Amino acid sequence: MELDLLTLGLLALAALLAGFIDAIAGGGGLITVPALLATGMPPTVALATNKLQSCFGSFSATFYYLRRGLIDWRTMKWAVVCTFIGSMFGTLLVQRIDASILQKVLPFLLAAFALYFLFSPRVGDQDRSCRLGIIPFALLIGTGVGFYDGFFGPGTGSFFALGFIALAGFSMARATAHTKLLNFTSNIASLLFFILGGQVAWVAGLSMALGQFIGARLGSKMVVTRGTRIIKPMLVTVSLVMSVRLLWQQYPAWFAWAG
Repeated sequence: MELDLLTLGLLALAALLAGFIDAIAGGGGLITVPALLATGMPPTVALATNKLQSCFGSFSATFYYLRRGLIDWRTMKWAVVCTFIGSMFGTLLVQRIDASILQKVLPFLLAAFALYFLFSPRVGDQDRSCRLGIIPFALLIGTGVGFYDGFFGPGTGSFFALGFIALAGFSMARATAHTKLLNFTSNIASLLFFILGGQVAWVAGLSMALGQFIGARLGSKMVVTRGTRIIKPMLVTVSLVMSVRLLWQQYPAWFAWAG
């Protein structure tokens, strides 16, 4: 679809903000998907285009973290493979079955994650003991969360971060860095199948890609310089915001009653 220059510029600004937030705590899709839908795109095209632009942001953050030595590629190679495979199968399956059950459960999971990040003593600046080996972690978290991202998507960063902190014993900074690596992997796998289906709005997606790349780089620098002081509040806030937004979408009667 054709969009005017002003609309493309606004999408790029939305992507810049989303890339910044995504690099720190995930959840940038809360900004970019509604922005794409506001242009009148069909939902499938909006989701596909969002995957395109988010690939640039997750790549930018991943590359920055790699250069700063926060990502150990040798221990993550199996998790990358499993994440790619999981996302591939999730993308294939979502085209065949109803994902509405996840929409009803996810808000409560995200709220639980926010409480975990807020109160758990394992969430901090220092690495802790690992509870799961490399291969089991790759199979459980890589395949499982990768599948979820291809199948549904919202909150993927929170799932990955929780896995790295609770099971791999990573500090918040290392968990954030490795989360972006696996996010980039699952984004690429899902995007490939959207491209094959001809669902991507290339002009809008590439316009947003520039904003995503810059925003992700700025957010990554913030993680390196400020660590837990910025990551923990952002993780809690983003998880709670996603939870409330999804609850509002799925259970509007609750909010009408409360009003």
